[in-house]
Amino acid sequence: MKKETKELLIRILTMILVPGLFVLIVCLRLLESPDGVVSDAFYQKKTATDGLITVVGMDQRAVSELGPMPWNRSVMADAIAYLNSDPDNRPAVIAIDALYVGASADPDADAYLAEVCRDGGNVIVAGAASFGSSLVENGDDYSLDTRAVLAFDEPYEELHEAVTIGHINAMTDDDGIMRHAILQYEVPDIGTVRSFSRVIYEKYCAAVGETPLPDPETSNGFFYIPYSTVGGGYYDNISIIDLVNWDVDPSFFAGKIVLIGPYAAGMQDEYRTSIDHAAPTYGVEIQANLVEAFRKGFFPSEVSNVLQLVILFLVCAAMLLFFRDRRVWQALAGWAAVCGLWLLICLFAYRAGHILHVLWVPLFVTILFVASVAANYIRAQREKRRVENTFGHYVDPAVMQELLSKGSDALELGGKLCDIAVLFVDVRGFTTMSEALDPPTVVEIINRYLTLTTECIMKNHGTLDKFVGDCTMAFWNAPVTQEDPVYLACCAAMDMVEGSKAVGEELMQRFGRTVSFGIGVNWGPAVVGNIGAPLRMDYTAIGDTVNTAARLEANAPGGTVYISRAVADLLGDRAKTTSLGGTIKLKGKAEGFEILTLDELKR
Repeated sequence: MKKETKELLIRILTMILVPGLFVLIVCLRLLESPDGVVSDAFYQKKTATDGLITVVGMDQRAVSELGPMPWNRSVMADAIAYLNSDPDNRPAVIAIDALYVGASADPDADAYLAEVCRDGGNVIVAGAASFGSSLVENGDDYSLDTRAVLAFDEPYEELHEAVTIGHINAMTDDDGIMRHAILQYEVPDIGTVRSFSRVIYEKYCAAVGETPLPDPETSNGFFYIPYSTVGGGYYDNISIIDLVNWDVDPSFFAGKIVLIGPYAAGMQDEYRTSIDHAAPTYGVEIQANLVEAFRKGFFPSEVSNVLQLVILFLVCAAMLLFFRDRRVWQALAGWAAVCGLWLLICLFAYRAGHILHVLWVPLFVTILFVASVAANYIRAQREKRRVENTFGHYVDPAVMQELLSKGSDALELGGKLCDIAVLFVDVRGFTTMSEALDPPTVVEIINRYLTLTTECIMKNHGTLDKFVGDCTMAFWNAPVTQEDPVYLACCAAMDMVEGSKAVGEELMQRFGRTVSFGIGVNWGPAVVGNIGAPLRMDYTAIGDTVNTAARLEANAPGGTVYISRAVADLLGDRAKTTSLGGTIKLKGKAEGFEILTLDELKR
């Protein structure tokens, strides 16, 4: 399999498996709680209320004066009677968020409560179902209904005939947050029981002559609650004891929707809501929020999870492709754009009545962004080490920096045709000297000369190609294009000639023998690149230009630099040269190939 095909397959698999893993995480509901927190904070905003709905609390003040609950039913009867005492200033609706099931120990109080409710005609009282599992017969088959109504607690018979009933059943989401409400359910032998809040709203519409807005769409009987305010938003610090004691002017409640319900800690009617996870909200205020929502008629519904999972998969796959090999600032801009766009989409979708999961896309795009930056950094460092390992000992540091900017492109197998200046240098007299000296001394001497040639090449920004015995090869204008490569090559050659003098004198003093350099420099086209096999390649240059430089060096006497006419022409008046004409024949070159000696070079 070709390398390109293999890389393509790996990329495709990555674009499938990574987004697939994200989808699996979501399907396993591992993000349900954090997504709920983020979505609640994003969607649920406190708004101003118009004062039509007010809550009267069965609060701690009332408990302090009346004693622990349950109170005698005459207390609620007195409160209702007081609210309806002025026919011109009575509430439109009085809703009692409390259960009055069965007869009490005081029949007179029961009758009194039923009487004032009947006389008022504007009272709604709560009922509540008990849910459980039940077998349901479907022809010859049976199925298990896990949310069957097993029992229904409703007001005692006399009160039942005097009031309207709505259910107050509430179910939190799995994370304990109240986000959804039950619109209605079926009760055996009774029929459909509507929610307490919906009954309140419809009774209010009937009282003021308005047509109720349509029911919200439900999913499995539930609908999303768009809260208007947090706990305390509908509470004016009025206690039921204030009504019993006639401490509030009845006109304050004129035409309003009055909800009376438990409003103290310990009454087992506290919930954490999607608009406020921190502080508890009492059930009666949740009912107030629901009535407000029915008045506004705004009930957004959750978009299908299947559709959102498809969107998540596609977005993550696209961003995975985008982030690959991007610069940090580009990846950051892409990340910010996608996350910001998703939040705007969520906002406008919510206003249009559609709820999207706010957290999914930004979270996983952020994970991809962080992972891609880390992966790109690791990849860049790995490529940097590869380039350094390949070229670190052979090129000048300035050239190395340009190579590092190219990354892995510098390491691809193959070559390219370009003009280069090629230098060969060989030690003259080395063979004779090596025969007369012991091997360690020979190695010391050759290392001295090779160190000198290497330093001269690096100093003049050349690429050290190879050592062949006591011969050194280098070239300029590759792997990166350089300004005036021929001049740099000739500077290196002259530095070698000058440097060899000091080394030669030292050797003469130590060993009574000396050596010198023969150098050849040529300019012309050559194939430069990684030549070899993927497991073993060398960065080198091949071609006639290289061969000619080697033959110039082979014919150059010690301490002499031979150059071609092409080199001399490029040096121009910066160099003093002596033409040897065609007196020296180079193997493989036609008659008339001109060789020159480089005598002096202007610096």
